Amino acid sequence: MLDFAAKLTRTPQRMEAADIEALRSHGFDDLAIHDIVVVASYYAFVNRVADGLGVELEPTWGAQKP
Repeated sequence: MLDFAAKLTRTPQRMEAADIEALRSHGFDDLAIHDIVVVASYYAFVNRVADGLGVELEPTWGAQKP
């Protein structure tokens, strides 16, 4: 699943039916495959919107609590 999501994120033009079949061979059904694609795509979209608009992280983002 993570290899699929990484490929979809980095090189979406290279996705092919074999990638989906690989997920099916590991027990993912059509709904799960749909969810993987939608979540990976949404995160890529949101990150590109934020980067395109110059959105910066909040100063406290990632700050560790004592």
